[in-house]
This record gives sequence, structure tokens and C-alpha cells, in this order.
Amino acid sequence: MSASVTGNRKLRVLMTADAVGGVWQYALDLAEGLRLQGVETILAVLGPTPSEDQRETAQKAGIELLLTSLPLDWTADAPHEVEEAGRVIARIARDPAPDIVHLNNPALAASAAFEVPVVAVCHSCVATWWQAVRGGPLPDEFVWRTDLLRRGYERADRLLAPTAAFARLTAQSYDLKEIPVVVRNGRRISQIERRASSQPFAFTAGRLWDEGKNLACLDRAASRIAIPVLAAGPLQGPNRVSAAAHHVRALGRLSDAEVARYLAEGPVFVSTARYEPFGLAVLEAAQAGCALILSDIPTLRELWEDAAVFVQPDDDQALAGEIQRLAQESEARRALGEAAALRARTYSVEAMSAGVLSAYRALLPSRTDRSPLEGAAA
Repeated sequence: MSASVTGNRKLRVLMTADAVGGVWQYALDLAEGLRLQGVETILAVLGPTPSEDQRETAQKAGIELLLTSLPLDWTADAPHEVEEAGRVIARIARDPAPDIVHLNNPALAASAAFEVPVVAVCHSCVATWWQAVRGGPLPDEFVWRTDLLRRGYERADRLLAPTAAFARLTAQSYDLKEIPVVVRNGRRISQIERRASSQPFAFTAGRLWDEGKNLACLDRAASRIAIPVLAAGPLQGPNRVSAAAHHVRALGRLSDAEVARYLAEGPVFVSTARYEPFGLAVLEAAQAGCALILSDIPTLRELWEDAAVFVQPDDDQALAGEIQRLAQESEARRALGEAAALRARTYSVEAMSAGVLSAYRALLPSRTDRSPLEGAAA
């Protein structure tokens, strides 16, 4: 059965996304997972234009992209830019006549009037980022962004978050009446065949320019060990923030397939993040059977307890020791990789799609027809 709304008409969703970080992978995987259940998704892309390989991935998944060039809330120069972007998305939503608007950029709801229910996802925000990375009073440029996001959260009909720890933190930070519903992220599994490298190496991937990813700690750890430490991702961000790599070998931005090829070699995967609401790169590494060394922060503990080695986010000495140990102990590395892969199976695209579809259905009039995916979510 399809996820039909009335008669043979399928459930139609207008979803926002950006091509800068993990939200892009989340949106593509979710849209593809929903499509397999008969849900039509149009992806309205804000911020920088997706790269050629990103557009090709969307095309192969059968996902329609609408490139808006609208500013992101965290790169905009003034609140009116975000408010106007929200109003533009609301106008766009009238044409395809969706049944649900899914905002991966919840601040867009702050001043926009949507004619259908709005599901917003709490992926991350500058207020919780600042609390985890810097601390103290918010700078002025973060105050207005936080206010817009609070208004967006208040106007959404349903809020979702990828982990219970981040859901609680978001509710506390924004004084929400209800804690966001937890729907854990999923990631499609790479089909690239595993081929263990003859020489151990450590690997990380993500927005390296983001201070919350804490590349500096990994860079210091790399100076203490002999094995190579490779890092995939941009060192320069769209918000004019940058990071430096002195001892880590920076690979620059790689396509999903290129990252998958590195992971297929079985490196020790490292995340030194101070702030990570979920961590799709960690999930990709776990799916590939990589041993994980992760920051000891609540969200990563929640997801990977007993399936990873944990170190304090800024303890480069302990981090270097664990990387070196796993590089030398192949059996420990293999066992940890198997534990990570087993845990990763619970964070599937199917489970994510089921949870999100359940949230959609809760906001729509009751229907007699139910899809297999919705039944799995019940």
C-alpha cells in the first residue's frame, strides 16, 4: 500500500535543506526512504548551490531539487533576510500544494504563514553550539538568530530531534512546552566493498572549519603519533570561519563515494567534537565496520555506548594513546568495528523514515489506509 492521502493521491511533502553539512545527507536519505513508501518529496535547497556530485546523487535517488539561493539562518547578515526567506518558502509551498512542510531550517517558520502543518527538525542551533563550544553570554549576532529560531520552534506543529540528549537540551535552551519527539537519523549504506588497508591510519570527516568539530584536538594528537591521520572536509566555511591543519593531512571536500572508499579501508575513525547533535559521519564509519574513538559527550554516549572508545574532547594525549593502541592491536580494532557495525544497524533509513512518516500522519486527518512503513512505526 502507498502512503496515500485521498484516493490514489500520494502524500506530498515540501522539505527544506542546505548542501553545506549533514542536513544534506539527512534530507536525501529521508526523501529517498519516503519515496519508497509512495511519498513525494520536493527538496527546496537554501544556501550555496549543491555541487555536481550532490546534484547527481539527488537525481539518481529520484528527488526533485528546487534551488532557491535563499540565505541560511546562520549565514544571513540580518533577521529580515531569514524572515523573508521563510515567507518565500511559504509562497513556494502553495504551488505544489504539499500536505506537509518539513523544515530542516526551523527559523523559516518564525514569520511565515504556512497553509499546511509544519514539521521542524532540531538538527543544531547557535545557542546550544555556543553553550557547548564557548560558554557565557551569547554574542549579539547569535541573539537575534536564537530569537528567530525560538519563534520558529513555537510556530511549528511538531518538533523532531535526532537524540534524546539533544531534545532535552533544546527544550531547556528554548523553554519549550514539550520536548521534541526523538527520531534518530539514518544513513544509506555504501555499496563499496571493504578492502582493509595494509597500513593502519586514522580518519575523520565533516565540516572541519566548525570549531564545534574540534579539529585542533585531533591535530595536536596527530603530532604525537607516527601513523597518518587523514581529515576529509572543508577547512573554510561559508560563514568566513576557517580552521588550520598542521599535523593532520587535510584532504579537502570529498564526495560521498570518496569518503566511503576511505572508510572501506578500515581506518580508526575519530570524532573529537565538542558539539554533535547526532553525527552522520560517525554512523557512516560504523556502517563500514570502523573502530570508533569518540568525544565523551552526552549525544555520542547515547548513541554509541559500549560500541566505541570515549575520550574527553580536549585530551589530545589520551586520544593519541587510543589511536596508537588500536592501530597496533588488530584484534581489538576488529572487535570494536564489529560492535559499531552492529549498533549502526539500528540507525537505518527505514527506521528514520518510519518515525518521520509517523510524525506527518499525526498531523493529518485520520485515514483508513496505512503504509507498511507506518505500521512498522506504530
